[in-house]
Amino acid sequence: MSRFRRTVVAVALAAATAALATAVAPPAPASAALPTAAVALGDSFISGEGAGAYAPVVDVNGVAQGFPGWTAPNSNAFFCHRSANASLHRATLPGIQDRFNLACSGGQPHDIATTSSARANGRQVAAQLDQLRAVGRTHDIDLVLLGLGSNNSSFTFGDVAEKCANRFIADAWTGWWEFWAYLGGPVEQEPCTDADLATAAQWSAATAETTTAVRQLLATLREIDADGQHRVVFQDYTNPLPFDLDPTFHSEDSRDDTRDKFRALGAERYAAGCPIHRASLLPGHRFSQGLGTLVRSTRDTLAAEFPGADLVYLNVQRAFDGARLCESAASPTGALATPIRLQDSPPNGVFVTSLAGKDKIAIQRIANTCVSYFQTCQESWHPNAAGHQVLGQCLGGAAATSARAVACVRASNGSITVS
Repeated sequence: MSRFRRTVVAVALAAATAALATAVAPPAPASAALPTAAVALGDSFISGEGAGAYAPVVDVNGVAQGFPGWTAPNSNAFFCHRSANASLHRATLPGIQDRFNLACSGGQPHDIATTSSARANGRQVAAQLDQLRAVGRTHDIDLVLLGLGSNNSSFTFGDVAEKCANRFIADAWTGWWEFWAYLGGPVEQEPCTDADLATAAQWSAATAETTTAVRQLLATLREIDADGQHRVVFQDYTNPLPFDLDPTFHSEDSRDDTRDKFRALGAERYAAGCPIHRASLLPGHRFSQGLGTLVRSTRDTLAAEFPGADLVYLNVQRAFDGARLCESAASPTGALATPIRLQDSPPNGVFVTSLAGKDKIAIQRIANTCVSYFQTCQESWHPNAAGHQVLGQCLGGAAATSARAVACVRASNGSITVS
């Protein structure tokens, strides 16, 4: 029996008669109970991307990969970025003895049942279900934290973030007449719209893809968890940016982001961690809300298919309220998400914190470093260590609730409630 939310049952045994005792063989020794475990599966918002303190990751060949250097292939298993500060490790989980972070930054539904490296841009790690089965051989799995949906074959969080940030930077440094400044032709400079982020057809495909992967997960848990008692928490996503920027970041040198070429404002927003058009913010939040709908829909569909399964939807879309990037004039200080940070070429681990005074050619070189060596910028716009501390509180509430769906909300005083 699971020790997670376990009650103690006292059983009274009647004394056998001496004659019967001599006729009955001594009972076999009881099997030792397996230690309980909480397991994290999914993508970067679960693995701990942005939270630092990344542990070595065992690759598909069974070799533990530590940091391989900034110019190593991004497919290296280490860049799953499994953090000791991830929410799984920060949550208070009574009854849980061991914790296993099997999530991988950039993880997609494909990676649940199939080796990640079998798809384009996948990392050299085994299928997450294979890793889960290994845990199940030594532990009683009582809690699974799952974050899945922001990356799929239709769209990825990284591509969405890169698209909107690049449009802002190009608009800030390049006039409409300077299309020649970017090799290969002009770069899009308009704010992102809803259709730029995901179409209705893409949402539908992503939901189906995610549901299929989670169905495989639940079937596997049913096979490997001997007592059949485990809770699966379906966590959605929180937007690192506010609904609008603090007025400090609205204009600079009497130029806002609705006119052409505004370098000082571009540098100011980059330094604060939010190189983005104000007009892109609401589409971005609708995209985040769409991810929440995708996760909730997946949970509800599978709850109907697996009656009796302990499935909880955890809404964290308001977990960073009041502490998003550029929500205060002090940003990125005090924010719960990592700012966008790039490195110059060749990458050496030193992040560019200011773009002030740089011309468009330097900007292009710095931006291209992220393209060539994605690991140099992949932490951008993810929860930082403080953010994962908050998400850990969210997880602790979801692990203890009797509800099937809860929302984790940050109040203006910084307190967190899960209800």
